[in-house]
Order: sequence, then C-alpha cells, then structure tokens
Amino acid sequence: MLRRRKGSEPEKSSGGDSKDQREDGSKKEKEKEKGKLKSTRKWSCIDNCCWFVGCICSIWWFLLFLFNAMPASFPQYVTEAITGPLPDPPGVKLRKEGLTVNHPVVFVPGIVTGGLELWEGHQCADGLFRKRLWGGTFGEVYKRPLCWVEHMSLDNETGLDPPGIRIRPVSGLVAADYFAPGYFVWAVLIANLARIGYEEKTMYMAAYDWRISFQNTEVRDQSLSRIKSNIELMVATSGGKKVVVIPHSMGVLYFLHFMKWVEAPAPMGGGGGSGWCAKHIKAVMNIGGPFLGVPKAVSGLFSAEAKDIAVARGIAPGFLDADVFGLQTLQHVMRMTRTWDSTMSMLPKGGDTVWGDLDWSPEAEYSCNPKKQMNNDNKTADQTEKGSLGLKNSVNYGRIISFGKDVAEAHSSRIERLDFRGAVKGKNFANTTCRDIWTEYDDMGIGGVQAVVDYKSYTADSILDLLHFVAPKMMSRGDAHFSYGIADNLDDPKYKHYKYWSNPLETKLPNAPDMEIYSMYGVGIPTERAYVYKLIPGAECYIPFQIDTSADGSSKDTCLKGGVFSVDGDETVPVLSAGFMCAKGWRGKTRFNPSGMQTYIREYDHAPPANLLEGRGTQSGAHVDIMGNFALIEDIIRVAAGAKGKDLGGDRVYSDIFKWSEKINLKL
Repeated sequence: MLRRRKGSEPEKSSGGDSKDQREDGSKKEKEKEKGKLKSTRKWSCIDNCCWFVGCICSIWWFLLFLFNAMPASFPQYVTEAITGPLPDPPGVKLRKEGLTVNHPVVFVPGIVTGGLELWEGHQCADGLFRKRLWGGTFGEVYKRPLCWVEHMSLDNETGLDPPGIRIRPVSGLVAADYFAPGYFVWAVLIANLARIGYEEKTMYMAAYDWRISFQNTEVRDQSLSRIKSNIELMVATSGGKKVVVIPHSMGVLYFLHFMKWVEAPAPMGGGGGSGWCAKHIKAVMNIGGPFLGVPKAVSGLFSAEAKDIAVARGIAPGFLDADVFGLQTLQHVMRMTRTWDSTMSMLPKGGDTVWGDLDWSPEAEYSCNPKKQMNNDNKTADQTEKGSLGLKNSVNYGRIISFGKDVAEAHSSRIERLDFRGAVKGKNFANTTCRDIWTEYDDMGIGGVQAVVDYKSYTADSILDLLHFVAPKMMSRGDAHFSYGIADNLDDPKYKHYKYWSNPLETKLPNAPDMEIYSMYGVGIPTERAYVYKLIPGAECYIPFQIDTSADGSSKDTCLKGGVFSVDGDETVPVLSAGFMCAKGWRGKTRFNPSGMQTYIREYDHAPPANLLEGRGTQSGAHVDIMGNFALIEDIIRVAAGAKGKDLGGDRVYSDIFKWSEKINLKL
C-alpha cells in the first residue's frame, strides 16, 4: 500500500484495501468535507453579521443625521412658516440683555460621552492609530467587532491597560461636544456660551478615560492633576475670577472625588490644602447627577441589559444570546463592561436606609400617571404637599431585583428565601466551549445559579452581596476604589481614603461657604427603579438571568411594564438619586456640608419635541438631551456671567423630592 505524504489526501484503494479501511477512509473524507463546510458557514455567518450590523448602523446614523440636521438645513423662514416664530437661543437672548463672558467654565463629561482613541494595539487594529474607538462613527464596531471588544476591554485583574493596548481620552472641546455625527452632547451649550463671548481659553473640557476607576485616572494619566493645573491657570489668567464647574452624569461623581483629592495631602491627594476649592470654585452645576447611584447600573452589571435591551430580547427571543451570527452579543458586552471599574461607581449608595427594604421605599405611593401641574416654577420644601401623586399606587421599589412578578408584589412575610451566600459553586456547565465569551457566570455552576434565584428578592443592601457572589473578580477591584454605605462618624481617619470620596454619604463637602452646589436634572420621564427577573434554564454559554418582559401590571396607570418598575426621573437617574443631597443631605449646615454652602435644586419638566423640525427638542428633560434644554442652558450662562442661585429664583421643583427626602431617616 502506498504511503501518502503528510497533509495530502488519502490515496484511493486499488482493491487491496480491506472493507473497513475503505469505510474508514470514506468516513474521514466526509468528516473533512463537513468541517470545511462548517468553517465556510461560520465565516459566512460572521461576514453576514458584519454586513448586517453595518447596514443597520449606517441606516441608523443616516436617519439620526437627518433627524438632527433638519432644523438647520431648512431656511429659517420655512421653519417658522411651519412651526411659528422660533425663540432666540439662550446665548442670543442673554447677549441682548448685556451678559458677557465672566467666570471661566469647566466641563466634566460623564460615562460613555467622552471620545477614546487608540495609541497602541494588536495586529487586528492595524491602521487605527489615533483613530476613535469610542465616539465618532463607530465604524470599527461592525467592521471588526471582536477586535474592537478586545481593545475596549481592560485587564480583568488590574482594571488598567491589557498588555500591548493603550486607549486614551481625546483632548480638547472636541472630546465630548458630539458623541457621534449629528448627536450633540456639549456642543449646544458651548455654542451658546460662545455667543456671549466665551472661547477656548475660557472653556475647558476635563476629559478623562471614563472606563477606569477615578483614582486610577490619576495613577495612569494624571487626569486629576491636569484638572487642578488647568483650573489654577484659568483663575490666574482671568484676573482671579473663580471657575464654574459643569459636570454631567458620572462626571458629577468624578468631580466630587476631585474636590476631596485636590485638598488631600500627597501622595494620595493633590496637596492643594483645605482652602483650594474655596479659592478656585464659584459654583458646581451638576447635570443629571447620579449622586446616590442608579438601579440601571445593577441590571447592567447583573445581566448586561436594561429596559431597552430587555424589550429587544422580548421582540426577538434568543437573538442577542444565541450564536446566530457567530457573535454572542450580550456575553461580549458583559465581558467588556465588567472590566470597566467606573460602572461600579454608580451602584446604589446608602443601602436600605435610602432605597427602601422589602416593604418600604420613599417613593412607594408614586403614581406613574400623575396629573400635570400647571404652574410649579418655584415650589419649595414647604409646598411639596401639593405634589403630583395622582392615584396612589403602592409599589415595593425597595426590591430592586425580584425573581417573579408574584415575589415583587407579595408581602415580605409570604416570601420564603434561601440564603445564597453559602451556596456551593461548581463548574457544572460544559464551559470549555464558552471560553471565548467567558463571564464569571461560567464558574458558578447550576447550584450557584439556582441559589441566586432561591433568595427571591434583593434590596440595595443585598445587591452588593449578590454582585460579590456572581462577579467576585469585578467586585474585588471595585471594593478597592468605591464604597456604598453611610458614615457614622465622618471624622474617622478611614474616610481619608480615596475609596470614599465619590460617595456623598461618606465624605464632607469642602470648607467653602461662598461656593454653591446645584442639582440640575430632568423630571417627568419614566425611569428604571426595580426589575422582575426570570431564570433561563440550561443556560450553557449564556447569561442565566433575564428581565422578564412578560411581567406587566394589571392597571393602565401601573408602574410595572415589561419587567421594569418605573419612577420619576430623567430616564436614567431617578429623582431620589439626583435630588436628595441638595434637598436634604447638604441643605444648610449638616455633617456632610459643615460650612453650610448654599444648595439649589433646578428641575426641568420634560416636554418632547413637537415635530421633527425641533430635532431632540429645546425642553427635553432626558438624561443626555437635557444638554440642549434652553432653560438649563440659560441658568448655566447666567451663573457663569456672575449670577447666584437666588438670582435664578432659588429652587425650581416639579417632583416630590422634598417629600421623599423627608421619609429617609438619615442623621444629619
């Protein structure tokens, strides 16, 4: 019998081979052809995936561009003929009133909105040096998705750069003026400030890598030192005029951390001394600040989803999880985002004291179909009894995660729970096939997953234990950088550590009695507050828990829709988180605000655009769209031009934030 060369096809038998040998050769040839076909199909599926996602993204960006460009592309007389006379932009209006550039302004972007570019990468990223991997057109997401995920992920042990990869924040105002073509973030505010005389030397974008922990932005990039030196320079070159700082979203927590860091002694802090903030900062105008965290962060870390993703799953069951196109989307998203330590800064703070327990929460009687208040521009703490409760609807918002609608609605005495904390984990799944999309769920096993379900319901206190159980590596990194409790004694030396600096309940505001703090946020939009989950049986290679989109309330004014309990907020941050500190925690002289600096709440009642010609609207209260809200921009410009909170009219409140705050039993 002829000996075939290595790697060649087997020689056909000339008749001397046995029947078994011929059958064995035929079987091998069939398996080889089957392997080739499978490989061809796999790459064909991946190509189809990239093509499909590319088409969807291109169409989406095109429609988004048209949607946002339309008002500018129409001649003004045509637009006014359709919509009526257009109001002057805030900058034009205030320039007519005589307002001009005064205090320098500092913008602090939040999570997601700041651009990131590649400085060093692996071979798959050839040609992308200094190209944006985050922000911009997102072309690389659908052209080389797995390479993009690899480069956007951080090291799972250190929370810093993986070997051979360096992604850094884009610098300058362009870092976060637009998130993508046609989708503004800071651009509208910047343009209106320019109308009264501001320019780049009087505006500064405090860009930083929003993926990494706050203290690590200093360790790796010296971002906090750059903010300090730039503020000092702006004050010095403007004749000693203090800056107005405008943080947005997670940037609110980042700047709270900065105010402690800048005054703390080196090497942990910036060494500015106890009077640095009083000397350099006029006001901090926080937009959409998640001071006490957001429940949305819980669902994101627990199952890589929120309301919108859950709806998509409901429309196309299994599509985001199954290996339809060779890409298991949510698993890759979870693997990537669980390396971003910054996401843990937005977990709920204050525990059950703030967010409620199994049978109590501050917003329990909130109505999801309230009667609109006609005139409430300057409601104060004494007027909150006129709140917009509408029909009372008792909701157990304190149960941030419940497994089953019946568990979410039952009295706590009727819920039998088994403690998950001592459950035995085990690699019971055949997870050798899952390593390319590894998540920490792969190490839990069937017993560990079932133990999570058997605990039934999780409040803000037990959520932390839950995340330690399902994602121990992630939470071990988070524990070194963030804390979520309430301080008993703020003079305890342990609170000098940076892990407490972004939690307003475990740190003091600076000793700066002339400084002002504003909470500026949208209201009137259903905002995620609690979730109904279900177990996905046999979840090999999949995320075993999903929001149960079939869980709906029984009445039309219910707060439960698609497995999500909603409450008042800006679609991302509930009112309770955005407003509590300025409504109660910092109001007057408290242990959290020892110098008694003035605090103000400025709420913006959401009104969607009347038509396409308004783009994203000039009265929007949505978490990002509020950056184009004319009333908010006017408030900022007036303060930057020299006004104080009392000149704006003090508080402007539409929600029940003062009433809800009074229900929270917190020692002040």
